[in-house]
Amino acid sequence: MAPITFECLPRAHGAPLLQAVLRACPQDFRVTETLSFTPEDRGSHWLLKVRKTGVNTEWVARQLARLAQLPARDVGYAGLKDRHAVAVQWFSLPLGEAPAPDWLALAGEGIEVLEIRRHGRKLRRGAIRDNAFEITLRDLSGDLAALPQRLAQIRDQGVPNYFGPQRFGHQDANLRGAQTLFSADGRGARLSRHRRGLFLSAARAALFNQVLAQRVEAGHWNRALPGERLQLAGSQAHFLAPEIDAELMQRVSSWDLSPTGPLCGAGEPLVSQSVAELETAALAAWTDWIAGLARAGLRQERRALRVQVADLDDALEGEQSLRLRFRLPAGAYATAVLRELGDCNESGRD
Repeated sequence: MAPITFECLPRAHGAPLLQAVLRACPQDFRVTETLSFTPEDRGSHWLLKVRKTGVNTEWVARQLARLAQLPARDVGYAGLKDRHAVAVQWFSLPLGEAPAPDWLALAGEGIEVLEIRRHGRKLRRGAIRDNAFEITLRDLSGDLAALPQRLAQIRDQGVPNYFGPQRFGHQDANLRGAQTLFSADGRGARLSRHRRGLFLSAARAALFNQVLAQRVEAGHWNRALPGERLQLAGSQAHFLAPEIDAELMQRVSSWDLSPTGPLCGAGEPLVSQSVAELETAALAAWTDWIAGLARAGLRQERRALRVQVADLDDALEGEQSLRLRFRLPAGAYATAVLRELGDCNESGRD
């Protein structure tokens, strides 16, 4: 039994309104990250604000390391950005007082250094406040008259916080790798640490999507149920709510709290009552994956079931193009927003 593919996950706001082409070129998908801290402007690490076009984050890190004559492992970055995009993100290099390399040498490889700051520590994964997106959908067709109402729903209610297809690899290759890793033939032991991490992350994401899909279908993906783990806005902190009273309902309604779903691993269940029953039923076919994640040393965590789409703005450009601008917190996927509008075809992309 295979997990639900991203394309088949249920939508929260109704049937697709639009059909469009996404990422006809890298410039149609722009993303800019904002760090969760202010650089100290002193210290042994250089923070480089980089604009990359048509290349992935790890490749950029290797090119920066090569030019600076550093091991690739010394280059830090806060998050992965898609290859098929124009992305502005930060990298760190422990250059100390060394003379600056010729960053212009990277211009022909789709890498442009925009800003240089100093900081005392290596840039760590997850050190992102949010990502700002500007996305152009082309060859637009469908029910454009209904678009304002759908956008209003998204502004008010947010969207299901699905993990996007990038997490699962080309044609879900990371999920097939996870199945091999969790099987009894032992081949998983020969994986590199990097690939092993990709497969474990994909498996966790797929199981989370399974649970969220059931809650979307049931209509309570954005409401709190008895036994819920509620997450504080802007934080990873969460607490168990055995009962949902009027105060908690109001805090959920105002986005101060959000219901959560499981990032599976070892440990006692973090939810109770109806939520525990729902999650157990949704994941009944995946006990071998859950056991495999526990054997790999992962502990149970939680992820918000919904994500707020901030500063959502749209503009029709001619009759067949739609430009969208919005911000999402770290860890949320723009594709989860786009699928609530319609079917966005990326078949022309490598």
